[in-house]
Amino acid sequence: MPAALALTLAANAADAGTVKGVEIDGARVLIHFDEAVARASSFLLDGPRRIAIDIDGARPGPSLDGDGAVSAIRQGWRGSDGARVVLDLARPMVVAGGVFRDAGHTLELTLERASASRFAEASGARPLSFLHFGARPKYKISIPVPPVKRAPLPRVTGDADLPLVVIDAGHGGVDPGAINTDTGLREKDVTLKIARAIRDALVASGRVRVALTRDDDRYLVLRERFGIARRLHADLFISIHCDSVGAGDASGATAYTLSEVASDKEAARLAARENKADIIAGVDLDQNPDVSSILIDLTQRETMNASAGFARLLGREAKPLMPVKVNFHRMASLMVLKAPDMPSILFETGYISNPQDAAFLDSRKGRERIAESVKRAVEIHFARRLAAK
Repeated sequence: MPAALALTLAANAADAGTVKGVEIDGARVLIHFDEAVARASSFLLDGPRRIAIDIDGARPGPSLDGDGAVSAIRQGWRGSDGARVVLDLARPMVVAGGVFRDAGHTLELTLERASASRFAEASGARPLSFLHFGARPKYKISIPVPPVKRAPLPRVTGDADLPLVVIDAGHGGVDPGAINTDTGLREKDVTLKIARAIRDALVASGRVRVALTRDDDRYLVLRERFGIARRLHADLFISIHCDSVGAGDASGATAYTLSEVASDKEAARLAARENKADIIAGVDLDQNPDVSSILIDLTQRETMNASAGFARLLGREAKPLMPVKVNFHRMASLMVLKAPDMPSILFETGYISNPQDAAFLDSRKGRERIAESVKRAVEIHFARRLAAK
């Protein structure tokens, strides 16, 4: 069976109940319900690695500790019409199969170990569906994953001779991101509002051009997000997200940039491509593989330094205007940050799971303060670049 990018299953029952327990048994995940469930779906999320299971019409139960490959189990509402169970993964795993048992009272998923590259590819593909009819399905219908279509380039606002900043509103479409279990507030909606506020503030400054990777509720694969920015030849890429924890009162914003280890691995992967001519604009990499790898590595290290510098600037400018963590700048191997020739950060604007943070993030005043923080950091970033020329 192909890597399970999404999985849809159906039992005979029409009603749905509460998730009363999630059991991790080696490579099996058993989700138990107090009433029969009719339908569920599963898909993968990268950065960090997660498996999300949506149960139509069901009600979420409590978050739980994980075991083995699953480090934690979080639950919340999927909008107003279902529950979402999220499995935080300690290592890359994909869903190899799934079936309802006990007349719809238990959903059994089979997990399979995967390489980091296979997981990233699976998380970025379109949903693949499997339909099972009856409590004991006798056949299945599988639909091949269609090729990923390149998203059209978004509109760029601003004078043509100004540097370009691309703002990426995280999640969207079938991927709502983190959800506040008390209010139903979805990360994908909050990030889009914040991205628009940042765009408006930057355009009003008149010092940069701005584009959004998405300006509506659509799903974009991770590589296409920074791919859009690279196709536009962006000078800076900012991906907007909201943090979340299953328990505790964590609060404050953080910014992530790419780690050293991730740089080396990505440089090796990029250098191994047959067609390397467009990896770094203006540099011909169609030559000795060792030279190509060194050029990519040097370029990405310079990019990482610029990214880290901008992250520190953002932390300094944000501190007077919004809640930030003491260790604001962090490093991680996140797919959305892996453009080798474009400074990039992932901006976790606060915790959607924290009532105070969530209220701030979903308020006009909060969005204006976040946008002002980014605007100040962007202006200083490009002023320093201009002075260094």
